[in-house]
Amino acid sequence: MSDWQKTLRDDSISTLEQLRSYVAERFGEDAAEREIDVEALRPAFDNFQMRITRESLSQIREVGDANWQQFIPTVQELEVVDGVIDSLDEDGDSPVPNITHRYPDRALFLVSPVCASYCRFCTRRRKVGDPEKISLKEYESAFQYLAEHTEIRDVILSGGDPMMLSDQRLEYIFQRLRAIPHIEIIRIGSRITSHLPERVTPEFCEMVQKYHPIFMNTHFNHPSELTPAAVAALDRLSRAGISLGCQTVLLKGVNDDPHVMMKLMHELLKARVRPYYIYMADQVAGGEHFRTTVQKGLEIIQALRGWTSGLAVPQFVIDAPGGGGKVPLLPEYVEEINDDEVVFRNFEGKQFTYKQPRQPVPDVMPGIAATHDVVPIEAGKAAKKKRVARNRKSANG
Repeated sequence: MSDWQKTLRDDSISTLEQLRSYVAERFGEDAAEREIDVEALRPAFDNFQMRITRESLSQIREVGDANWQQFIPTVQELEVVDGVIDSLDEDGDSPVPNITHRYPDRALFLVSPVCASYCRFCTRRRKVGDPEKISLKEYESAFQYLAEHTEIRDVILSGGDPMMLSDQRLEYIFQRLRAIPHIEIIRIGSRITSHLPERVTPEFCEMVQKYHPIFMNTHFNHPSELTPAAVAALDRLSRAGISLGCQTVLLKGVNDDPHVMMKLMHELLKARVRPYYIYMADQVAGGEHFRTTVQKGLEIIQALRGWTSGLAVPQFVIDAPGGGGKVPLLPEYVEEINDDEVVFRNFEGKQFTYKQPRQPVPDVMPGIAATHDVVPIEAGKAAKKKRVARNRKSANG
């Protein structure tokens, strides 16, 4: 067993009884009695298991803060209004087990059923944590599908968290994918740098360099998650040549504040992580209490764009319910657009006008353009010849 696996086993909380004891010891018996009602939380726990690593626990500063909200179960998970079990209809776009093929040139490959810590807003909570639903025995049909579909050039490894697999299993997956000629890009979707930074070992970093280009979509939702240990893990990945991006989810009570989100984007860039997406929280059953309005997301993007570096401004998207894919959203900057001009406002709200290119006027004679202020070269030469001929005629009387 690797050191990171021992840390995961020995230092994580995975039962409600352990959670109550931890909260009582750290925050007091009153907080534990108020917040962790074991019997009331049991149905939420049964619907979606819990595990919180030592690193994730260390990021909780006080009861009810941003990181508490992300990892501590609540009875609100049992309140289902508009939530859907498979809100993105991933199963509907799954031609073989563990593969979702929704977009023309890329596919999602679920390779791990487990995560280091379980996020209570997880969109894939119907499967994550259950080895029967994301099976390690279903790889072969997935590899066969990817090999047969030559339009696929980009494969996103997800789960669960792919980084929960051993180096040997990850290398096997990398080898199989690199043996398929049309697959150009391999991406890993992982929260391991925040939840279990010890997993980013020197051995992994040495191994992965054989299979570039490898990208990793990290997942940070609050600036406090970028601890020294997390930043050091990101540094190791970056030095190993992995291109790093971040997918953030807009969550009520976690990061639904422009100042918090700007701070997060700045901290990511300092750690050499490019902000990639801010997602609206999915309409998933069990996670509805995390949802904000779409207007809140637009407000945050408006507070970022122009007010900070473009490097720090990710795309704001809704992953369309029912399997429509990601749809980007922007605040309304354009006020009027016609054939002559575009009227718009900038990030400060000031109005500006951009003139459209003039449309050419139809020719009045074959080969000669009828423009008001430009004389075609050939027409100019013809006019000069006529003037010379008239002058000669006048001179000869």
